Amino acid sequence: MDAIDVILTKREGGKLTPEQIDWVIDAYTRGAVAEEQMSSLAMAILLNGMTREEVARWTEAMIRSGERMEWSGLDRPTTDKHSTGGVGDKITLPLAPLVAACGAAVPQLSGRGLGHTGGTLDKLESIPGWRASLEPDGMLDVLRRTGAVICAAGSGLAPADRKLYALRDVTGTVESIPLIASSIMSKKIAEGTGALVLDVKVGSGAFMKTTASARELAETMVGIGVDHGVRTVALLTAMDRPLGRAVGNALEVAESVQVLAGGGPPDVVELTLTLAREMLAAAGLSDRDPADALRDGSAMDVWRRMISAQGGDPDASLPVARESHVVTAPAAGVLTRLDAYGVGVAAWRLGAGRARKEDPVSFGAGVVCHAVPGDEVAAGQPLLTLYADDDTRFARALESLDGAIEVEPGGTPDLLPLVIDRIS
Repeated sequence: MDAIDVILTKREGGKLTPEQIDWVIDAYTRGAVAEEQMSSLAMAILLNGMTREEVARWTEAMIRSGERMEWSGLDRPTTDKHSTGGVGDKITLPLAPLVAACGAAVPQLSGRGLGHTGGTLDKLESIPGWRASLEPDGMLDVLRRTGAVICAAGSGLAPADRKLYALRDVTGTVESIPLIASSIMSKKIAEGTGALVLDVKVGSGAFMKTTASARELAETMVGIGVDHGVRTVALLTAMDRPLGRAVGNALEVAESVQVLAGGGPPDVVELTLTLAREMLAAAGLSDRDPADALRDGSAMDVWRRMISAQGGDPDASLPVARESHVVTAPAAGVLTRLDAYGVGVAAWRLGAGRARKEDPVSFGAGVVCHAVPGDEVAAGQPLLTLYADDDTRFARALESLDGAIEVEPGGTPDLLPLVIDRIS
């Protein structure tokens, strides 16, 4: 086949054949299709879309570009969760051990943060000794011993996606829903889980800003899962304000431990339990109530075993930033707006995130929210505390909060519901 023919087919709004898709993914992975040619094809897909059949085949071709994991040796069903990312989204941390405590196995492959959205691996790496890299045999060992594992994807998992993702990032084609969906689902299906729950974020702090675009992405991903024999459901959840009170690596680990200990912010607890129930139902364990595993301490037990199994010390002190700065309420009234994007950018500029994949992060940096939208506040009351290792970072972080905070006398916040919709 010829790359030009494939590009022209999609440029003219045509449907790619299975043979064209198989060939172009394989050839691009091998280097036989040039970067500029795949860039043109990605732009044509962005502009003209793909049918469900095309997306399913594209995903399958990316899966076949590498290894596929399988967990048939486990004595329990597998189930996993994927979030499209947001501000303060630490749900994976309490969720994986919670679901494992209820009888499922959770093989969770996670990533690192980029820009204003945090990464699960960065958060866990703030725990002294914890390691993200495990070989497949190591993953299986941790799963057998603890029921849950959270680690980085190996280089052999969907290498076509890794190469295409990097290309999309520099060619203005990140927003293509077929390419987003196939990127996420190729890795999750290759991971070998039997069931999958998707948490698709909606709002200013999310990649998908509107409910309509989030629903389109969710429906596309659910369709891919179903077409590949993976029980898949998606929830659309709010990201117009930060999730929980803590935004930053070690800060979010501490808040996750609070949830596992039976406390924590109500929204984090609610979403953790909601996703846990979906994961257990998808795994055929709907008779288990995850709230019981929080109350009786069994979820915390799994957390401690899981962290220890990956070299971490669950009792070690977490990193603390050297400097802090308090942001106070400008007036008395109701906090009507605490914009997720503004808070996320502030945390990023404080050192909690990275601009490039190779950049380091500060584990202690971030933001703690002392009030949430709907709270009554007094003039001068602390609203946020900013943490950084270098106090020169505060000025830029404060710039990102300009317009992100609104306090109105007698005001009412206009917020999305925490769980907006369910797609199955």
